Amino acid sequence: MPVITCIDDLKRLHKRRAPKMFYDYCESGSWSEQTFRENTSDFHDLRLRQRVAVDMSDRSLKTRMIGQDVAMPVALAPVGLTGMQRADGEIKAARAAEAFGVPFTLSTMSICSIEDVAENTTKPFWFQLYTMKDQDYVRRLIERAKAANCSALVITLDLQILGQRHKDLKNGLSAPPKMTAKTIADLATRWSWGLEMLGTKRRSFGNIVGHVKDVEDTSSLSTWTSEQFDTRLDWKKIEEIKNMWGGKVILKGILDPEDAIMATKVGCDAIVVSNHGGRQLDGALSSIRMLDPVLQAVGGETEVFLDSGIRSGQDVLKAKAMGADGTMIGRAFVYGLGALGEDGVRQALEVIAKELDTSMALCGQRDINEVTRDILQIPEGFSGRWEA
Repeated sequence: MPVITCIDDLKRLHKRRAPKMFYDYCESGSWSEQTFRENTSDFHDLRLRQRVAVDMSDRSLKTRMIGQDVAMPVALAPVGLTGMQRADGEIKAARAAEAFGVPFTLSTMSICSIEDVAENTTKPFWFQLYTMKDQDYVRRLIERAKAANCSALVITLDLQILGQRHKDLKNGLSAPPKMTAKTIADLATRWSWGLEMLGTKRRSFGNIVGHVKDVEDTSSLSTWTSEQFDTRLDWKKIEEIKNMWGGKVILKGILDPEDAIMATKVGCDAIVVSNHGGRQLDGALSSIRMLDPVLQAVGGETEVFLDSGIRSGQDVLKAKAMGADGTMIGRAFVYGLGALGEDGVRQALEVIAKELDTSMALCGQRDINEVTRDILQIPEGFSGRWEA
């Protein structure tokens, strides 16, 4: 068993063990991938202030996200096709999150269905909704999430149209993978992945196939999904979905102060500063650079989480110090899942918690809820100096 000391260790294992198309799906952005890269590299510009001769005992990472007790300010973000990184991937990730004490978010585009995850976990999880043109399907999807006792609805706002993701197009991404000569050659070197997949019945989009009229298999699914993302989504429709749900709502995909203000007017329990992991608008600023302008615009009226770019506990600490109420991790837990399954997700969470705890202590802090910008050295103009 390899010794795992950082998220990059899990990433290297993930690359070896998962089929190329699914690893690339995780480890890629749109167009030139500038925003994808800067989501992580911009964290490096924030420096930590070391403090000494302070009491570092009795430390705590515990906090709350939308009123829910969490072991640390981290939730597992919604990631599509997680069940293709490892057989029954969403179930395994949800179990690991539950055991650790952090929220898990199930994607609309998951392989395991809402019901699959609910049957294999004991605590409520969050459900992420893509808004589709088929309103009847959206209503039924929300009812299924309610029936599964999901504790929050995460509405993704930044995928009305699909950003051009070159690697996915070149790989012919599909679930399950189409058996081309290229795919067969790749899968021939991924025997453990293939054997696990043969042992599960969950190999397509569990929240869609069998739940939408005329979509009974993968051949009809691709046509349906390409036509279904709601290009007419606006704040009125978001408010209608919020009212339809009737519970806690998190709006994900906010990257502009004006949109943050609109989100608070609609009413939500939290917003997520996110650029979809750099997979939508390439050339946009990183999430960490946009966090402060969004916080200033919101003015404490709703909780603010940060998503996109977090690969370590130090990144979590920096986001928290900048003012985020919590964070969401996607690739970091998927690396663990693709590398070592459920245990890999657990190890990813443990690595992040260890780094967060150690770094917080070395900055002279004992409680994550008391961390402020005082522990940071922030470059002048970090959030940008742009012409009006």
